[in-house]
Amino acid sequence: MVSDLPDRPAPPQSVVVRARSWAQWVGPGRLVATAVVVLAVLAGGYWLVKPPTATTESRLAYAGTTAATSAAGPSSPATTSTTPTPTAIFVHVAGAVQAPGVYTLVAGARVIDAVQAAGGLAAGSNADAVNLAAAVADGERVYVPRVGEAPAVVPALVGSAGGAELAASGPVDLNTATTGQLEALPGVGPATAAAIIDHRDRQGPFRSVDDLADVRGIGPAKLEALRGLVVV
Repeated sequence: MVSDLPDRPAPPQSVVVRARSWAQWVGPGRLVATAVVVLAVLAGGYWLVKPPTATTESRLAYAGTTAATSAAGPSSPATTSTTPTPTAIFVHVAGAVQAPGVYTLVAGARVIDAVQAAGGLAAGSNADAVNLAAAVADGERVYVPRVGEAPAVVPALVGSAGGAELAASGPVDLNTATTGQLEALPGVGPATAAAIIDHRDRQGPFRSVDDLADVRGIGPAKLEALRGLVVV
């Protein structure tokens, strides 16, 4: 008796059975060749992407990096040692001081430095007649008058061409003074003396000592240093 029921499908084969059937169909030779090819492709890909081996040259320090910085360290003190020594100046301190004489000071020193180098002010000195904050120049004479003594310009050897010209003692008249007399004033050199005379020629006689502030090269400090040493 023939059954009217449809045929049942065969049960699915396991993966192992199917792999074994596929291997028998392909054959051992083809499997070996395929495995060799796959291994060769993997090895070539690894060789292409692997980082290169560090060489001896790549491990050396580059010029200008840490080695250069450490080498530059010890040379820094040498730069400091080349700083020039301040220029020394010679100043004659006279008048009412403890020890009048010629003293060596550092360039840029002030009148107070010169007075202290001479032992300080003597009894009876008129400190108000001297601008202790004024700068002193090489070869300058700082004179401290006594109380009741009129400020005076001490005779000095001057002259741009080496000629001898004595500046008259006593206050200098700005309207009649010569170049030599003006250069004998403290802090007044050839350029400033020429500027004073040029201002006098162009603007007319000075009406007061304060007019010196209009002269090129004379600032407030120098004006105060000259006050009492000049008249109009």
